[in-house]
Order: sequence, then structure tokens, then C-alpha cells
Amino acid sequence: MSSYCDFAPGHPVHGAYHDTEYGFPQREESVLFERLLLEINQAGLSWETILRKRDGFRRAYSAFDVDAVAAYGQADRDRLMADAGIIRNRLKIEAAIHNAQVIQGLRASHGGFAAWLDAHHPLDKAGWVKLFKKTFRFTGGEITGEFLMSLGYLPGAHHADCPVYTRLLAMAPPWRGGG
Repeated sequence: MSSYCDFAPGHPVHGAYHDTEYGFPQREESVLFERLLLEINQAGLSWETILRKRDGFRRAYSAFDVDAVAAYGQADRDRLMADAGIIRNRLKIEAAIHNAQVIQGLRASHGGFAAWLDAHHPLDKAGWVKLFKKTFRFTGGEITGEFLMSLGYLPGAHHADCPVYTRLLAMAPPWRGGG
């Protein structure tokens, strides 16, 4: 079975993401929110499309500032629907705003998004999917699984023979008992 490690290294679009981000543990709220927003927007599209539009997403969604996105009103929704630099899907836009508001609430209940993830770790994929569906919008099995794998909460981002795999192990990703 082909994997990301088979074609991403050296690829002009996928290479840097594969080598420096995919599967790497993250704690910063804006990075976690960005990854969630990008994974949601990838639904039905290629990851390459999302990576090519990443700068557009960053501009459109206030550099993934949770408080800014959580405060978006109708004018922002209209602006996003008209922005060709992102995926113009009303459900995905509404999910981004709603999920930013949820993340604000996680600060009060758990101390933040990363702390909330840690509080529920370890869960298997089915447990994570159930939790995400209950907590966030537009987070089915594939989106939740890829989001968590991309942050090291679930294994499988890299094959054991991928050079990045060894670097990830040294970072003690949550799936290995780190984090």
C-alpha cells in the first residue's frame, strides 16, 4: 500500500509538510486550530489543494487566531464565501467559526486545546472520533483521524523506514507515551 512517505519527500508541495510537520507533536493553539481547519477543509479534496491554499487560509482566517475567528460575524462569513483563496463552503466556514468558539471554551474547562487533547489521551481512533463528533463540527472519522495523526496523537503518519520516523520517535509523540 502506498503511503505519504512514498511520494511526499522532495515533492515541491508535500515535501516540507511531510519532513517538518506531519506527525510532529504541537502545543500552540493557533497551530492546532490551523491543522483542524485545514483537515476539515480537505474533506472531499486533495491534501495538495489544501497545502497550495494554505497561505490563503492563513490570510482569510486571521492567521488562525482563535479569538479573532470566534468573533466572526456575518460580514466575515460573506467575505470568506467570496474568497477564492480558500475553500468556499458554507458548512466548513461555519464549522471553523463554531470550532474556534469551542476552543475558547476549552481554555476555561481544561486550560486550552492541547490540555484538552492530553486529558483524553490515550483513546483509540473510535473513541477520539466519538469525542470529536460530540465536541466539534464537521469532524468525522477521516478528519479526526488525520488531525490526530498529524499531531502525533495517533500512530501511522510515517513508515518505520522513513527518515522522519526516527526524528519523531526522539520527540516522544503522544502515541508513544510522550506529550
